[in-house]
Parts: sequence; C-alpha cells; structure tokens
Amino acid sequence: MENQNLSVLSEFILLGITDRPELQAPFFVLFFLIYVASMVGNVGMIILTKLDERLQTPMYFFLRHLAFIDFGYSTAVGPKMLVNFVTNNNTIPYNWCAIQLSLFIFFIISELFVLSGMAYDRYVAICNPLLYTVIMSQKVCWVLVTIPYLFSAFISLITTIKIFISSFCGHNVISHFYCDSLPLLNLICSGTRDIELIILIFSVFNLVSSLSIVLVSYIFILVAILRMKSAEGRHKAFSTCGSHLTVVVILYGTLSFMYIQPKSSHSFENDKMAAVFYTLIIPVLNPIIYSLRNKEVKGTLQKLWKNVSKVCI
Repeated sequence: MENQNLSVLSEFILLGITDRPELQAPFFVLFFLIYVASMVGNVGMIILTKLDERLQTPMYFFLRHLAFIDFGYSTAVGPKMLVNFVTNNNTIPYNWCAIQLSLFIFFIISELFVLSGMAYDRYVAICNPLLYTVIMSQKVCWVLVTIPYLFSAFISLITTIKIFISSFCGHNVISHFYCDSLPLLNLICSGTRDIELIILIFSVFNLVSSLSIVLVSYIFILVAILRMKSAEGRHKAFSTCGSHLTVVVILYGTLSFMYIQPKSSHSFENDKMAAVFYTLIIPVLNPIIYSLRNKEVKGTLQKLWKNVSKVCI
C-alpha cells in the first residue's frame, strides 16, 4: 500500500470534458479557436492600452490588468485541456496539478477584486468627476490591484497546501478537465471538513465582499445618473458602465452557480460546463465586450488597422 500511494501521488488522471471519442476532434478545434481568440484579444488589449496615449487613464489601467488575469487563468487551464483532446495520456504530474490549482485560484480571485476596483473607478468618474484625477491617482490604482494580488496569492497558497498535504489513499482520477478544488476533495480519504470550511468561507467572503463593492458603487452611480438633467449626460454615463456591468453579471452569475449551490445538488457534469464558461468563454468575451462598447478602443483599433493597411499596400 505504501508503494502504491507513492506511485499514485506522482500524478493524477484527468477525465476531461467528455469520454466520447467522436467528440474529441470537434471539441479540440472549437476550444483551440476559442483559446487562440482569447490570447489574441487579451494580449492585444494589454498592448493597445499600454501604447496608445489616449488610453492612459485609470479605467484602461484596470482593463489592462483584467486582460492579464484573463490571459493567466485561461492559460493555466487551456493548453493542458487541448493536449488531452489529442493524446490518450490524460495524466498531469502531482506538482503540476498543485501549480495549476494555485494559479487558477489566484487569477479567479484577482479578477473578482479587480472588477470591484473598476466599479469604484466608475463611481469616482461619475459621482466626483472634478476630483477624478486626484482621487484615482496612479498610486491609488496600483494599491487597488496590488492588494487583490497579494490577498489572492495568500488564499491560493493556503487552499493548495491544505489540499496537497492530505492523503489521497490511492485515488488519483479527477472528474474534471483541470485540477480544481472540489473534484480533488473527493479523492481525499482523510477528513476534509476543515478544508471544505476554508473553501466555503473564502468563496462566500470573496463573492459577497467584491460584489458588495460593485453593488454599492452602482447604487451611488445610479442615484447620480438619475439626478442628471441632460439626457445626453445620462446616456454617456450609462455607456461608460455598460461593458463593466455586462462582465460582472456574466462572471458572478457563473461563479455563484458553481460554488454557492448546496453540496447535495452538485453535479460534476454541470460544474464542467460552468468551468468551461468561466475559464475559456469569459476570457474571450471580455476583450470583445470592451472593444465593441468602447469608443476609444474602437477608435484606436480603426487607427491601427488603417496604419497596417497603408504598410501592406
């Protein structure tokens, strides 16, 4: 048994999204295109908001970090999932599984609080426009992203260490397409009550606290917009918040479905579909949402396209 445990703990087996052979190739093509689109969109957004002088504002500072985070957690999951579609060896080394879990937790929590920072930024821009550049200084912006990064790293390390110092008792088949906390807990034969409690407390705290910041910010924003006498001013204020609100609704809705539902109603098949959505679909949606609904980004893209066209001609 001791030798078996040492052998098993060297790797895990990922069951993947589907076990139907006829779906492997279509899924590979589909998710490969989605992943490439996500990489191009998010890296492009980072470069665009970094190079264009008109996009050197706090809003695009946060958008740049959002793109970095989307790039991070889709890359932590996507490549390994794609490899598993085209190979029969769906294993992941023990250490790589721990790294994948820690990176995913780090990036997903960071996204929640960066979105909260973006909500606060919109609140200041609409409710205190004259003091906007003073309140949202470069130092404040860095604080609003550095604290979430440090907090996310702390939670990621605690959760990952607690899971991977536990005994898996010879069970190494993960009913998922990446190393996630909930499927890993099912493989632990020792008591998991303390780990489950930690995950529950942190999940609820992260969702509730970050969402509360968003809701409070938008309550003040809504009050300020309703007080505006100009219809054009109200429309402009709503348009600056539309992209952010869309992203918030999609992400928080998916995560709430995944982690807040009772344990008795958990279905790993449903969890897989939800996980596909927030690990691969949301990262490709965010750049599209912000580029299509943002005049500055569209203007920069059009200018860049014209310059590229001239060079090609």
